[in-house]
Amino acid sequence: MRTYLVVLDETEEARAALRFASRRAAKTGGALHLLALVPRQEFVAFGGVQATIAEEAHARAETLVTALAGDVFSESGRMPVIAVRRGEAIRVVTDYLAEHPEVAALVLGAGTDGAPGPLVTWFAGNGIGTLPCPLYIVPPSLDEDRLDDLS
Repeated sequence: MRTYLVVLDETEEARAALRFASRRAAKTGGALHLLALVPRQEFVAFGGVQATIAEEAHARAETLVTALAGDVFSESGRMPVIAVRRGEAIRVVTDYLAEHPEVAALVLGAGTDGAPGPLVTWFAGNGIGTLPCPLYIVPPSLDEDRLDDLS
């Protein structure tokens, strides 16, 4: 069974990647892993404030990925694996792939403004040799119908 990993945030490109991967998984009898990233927070002098900011960011990411997982479940009848991780994005994704050898493809959405985004830039560039699986990059120009056709 093929397992697709989608890295999620609140951007449209992440939603396009999710749509492609969820359709692809449904058509191939595969599974879906959804990974929400929580970036490390800038240092704040007061520890209590820092902890509150970190907790709120984690809760926001968890709410997002849970809602999107619910959407996937309602469309496909299969619940994806959900993970929320804190840290530097490239390291978190690399570690997740190492921990989950069942992942058959990493699916990322390219940014809509200028550069494709840090994950796409890294994994399609210098980091391509570190990937244990193929990389799918979903361009921002594809509408839902085209994504469905291509998946």
